[in-house]
Formats: sequence, C-alpha cells, structure tokens
Amino acid sequence: MSQQSLTDENDVPAIDGLGTMEIRWHGRGGQGVVTAGEILAETALEEGRYFQAFPEFGAERTGAPIRAYTRISDDPIYLHCPVSYPAIVVVLDSTLLGPIKVYEGLRKDGFAVINSTKSPDEIAPRDQRNGWAVATVDATRIAMNALKRNIPNTSMIGALLRVNPVVDKDACASVIEARLSARFPARIVDANLEAYWQAYDSVSL
Repeated sequence: MSQQSLTDENDVPAIDGLGTMEIRWHGRGGQGVVTAGEILAETALEEGRYFQAFPEFGAERTGAPIRAYTRISDDPIYLHCPVSYPAIVVVLDSTLLGPIKVYEGLRKDGFAVINSTKSPDEIAPRDQRNGWAVATVDATRIAMNALKRNIPNTSMIGALLRVNPVVDKDACASVIEARLSARFPARIVDANLEAYWQAYDSVSL
C-alpha cells in the first residue's frame, strides 16, 4: 500500500514491512478508548480489509488507565497478541504521559498523536525521540465544546486520520454516524461528527 503519513518535515510510511498497520491506544475508562479502536476497524471492514480490535484485559472502571489495540491489513492477520511495536500511538489523556510508558516500542518511523494543549516539541522534544514524530490536538476542549463531556474518542480518531490516512476519513465519518445512531439521538451523533471534523482540522504537527 502506498499511503503516506503526514509530518512537518518528511513523509513516514503508513504500513510496515509486513503489510499490517498496528495502532496502540492509551486512555482512561469512560473516554471511549475501546470504541475508538473498534470504529477504525469497522471502517477497515467497510473498505474490504482485514482487522483486529481489542482491549487489554484489566480494570475498566471510570478513570482507570486503559489500553486497546487495532490492526489493519490488506492481507489476513495471523497475530493474536497485544501490539508491542506500534506504528502509531494515540493518547486520549495526557496525564498518562508520566506514569504510563506510552511511547514504549513506538517505531522509529512512527507517530504519537496526543490529546494536549501543548505543542509537539513541548510534549516530546526532538532530541528525546527515537526517530518518531508527534502530533497534538486539544481534543478535550473540542469534546467539551461539542459534547459537553470529556469523551475525546471521536476527536482523536479525526486527529489520527489527519496524521495518517489509515482509513478513508469520509468512510470513517459514515461509520461513526451509523454506529452512534443505533444508540444515541441525532444531536449526540451530530456533536460527535462535529468533534471528529474539528479535530481533523486542528492538529499541530
């Protein structure tokens, strides 16, 4: 696959040598971490691709640190283990940056997408990175404005797809709409789509 990631200085390959995109999600219970990974996987399904999406087993109470994983490929996926060497790390809560090793295993050509008001260089100075890049977006503010709640998962999906077109952004918006419409009123669906597109347009690289 020839998709390329976007950075401020150079392009980064979107797909690793095995043909599988691996993403690790970090957040807290109640922020929609697992749902975010599933939405991305459902979009891959709509595109006729193979996928995996699953959480790390453990406490899932509100506020507890949560990890989830997504794999997307044009070929069958035979791995059945957590993602140890992700191409992309998505962090929905910046308070995890200290106590949790969110960058652990991040590939040298990879990307970290962080929910933060800080700039990428403030989050992780370039001389402290092992070749990977950083993007930030104030997903909490976007979610609070749109949803009136700190549930930044759809915002972070938008930011991720701005950084790397893992799946088609319009197709993903359609999956978000379809999935949420089955459970929530139209105003909630519209608010999530607003957050998704606003975050897509608000990423700092």
